[in-house]
Amino acid sequence: MGMRDRKENNIPKRFGFAVAMLVIIIGALAAGAAAQTDCADGNGILDMTPPKDMTPQQLIEKFSAQETKTQDARKHYTFTQDVRVQTLNGTSVDGQFHEITNVSYDDKGKRAENVTFAEQSTLRGLQLSAEDMDDIRVFMQWFLTTDEVPQYTLTYAGQQHVDDLDTYVFHVDPKKEEKNKRYFQGRVWIDNKDLQIVKMCGKSVPDILPKKKKQPMDIRPMFVSYRQLVDGMWFPAFTRVDDTLHFRVESIHMREIVKFTGYKKAGVAAAASKP
Repeated sequence: MGMRDRKENNIPKRFGFAVAMLVIIIGALAAGAAAQTDCADGNGILDMTPPKDMTPQQLIEKFSAQETKTQDARKHYTFTQDVRVQTLNGTSVDGQFHEITNVSYDDKGKRAENVTFAEQSTLRGLQLSAEDMDDIRVFMQWFLTTDEVPQYTLTYAGQQHVDDLDTYVFHVDPKKEEKNKRYFQGRVWIDNKDLQIVKMCGKSVPDILPKKKKQPMDIRPMFVSYRQLVDGMWFPAFTRVDDTLHFRVESIHMREIVKFTGYKKAGVAAAASKP
């Protein structure tokens, strides 16, 4: 993000924690509670015991294979993406961007978006770039697939209880940052039964911190994302941001909620629409 002109009712029990957190998060967003993105929210004590009956590398191979299957399966669904970004002055909201988009994929897996609601941005001191929207499309609903793994150093951190889920935790760092390419940096929590990501917390990197004063800064916020069970697979459900971005001229407190709802299999949705 850069500065502006400043040169389901039947929710599976195992995902009850995400639904409850979504209600709390939306309430906090509206109330303007003073807090920062909290990666530890809902986490139990970290147990550094190694995984049972497999090495961390074998675990990486297994969960990345599952992530690949889940990413491919999601391309056969339609869903709604709801993005709300706010800037704050103290505890008061002083600007907002809100956009709702219907998302689908063609038979080649190419993403298609149909914006159904968009209000004029009143964000104070911030402007959302095309790269910011790409972050929402890519990293806030990121899958750590077999193709992605070679680009990262994955460090096993231990096992952790997250609400009613038991998970494996990995630190994720890009091995090398190539020019004009972005990466995820942070932590992922892997369900120990389904071997898929259920929670992630971090940011996209690198931040652009130019050496010359007249060059714009591009800083990305820290976010935490959760998934929900859809037909036995863990799909992105919502993302929360509560961060302060430090620019040369001033620091800006911003919040963001991104919700992914209404998952429907594309073929089922098309059949239902026929008379």
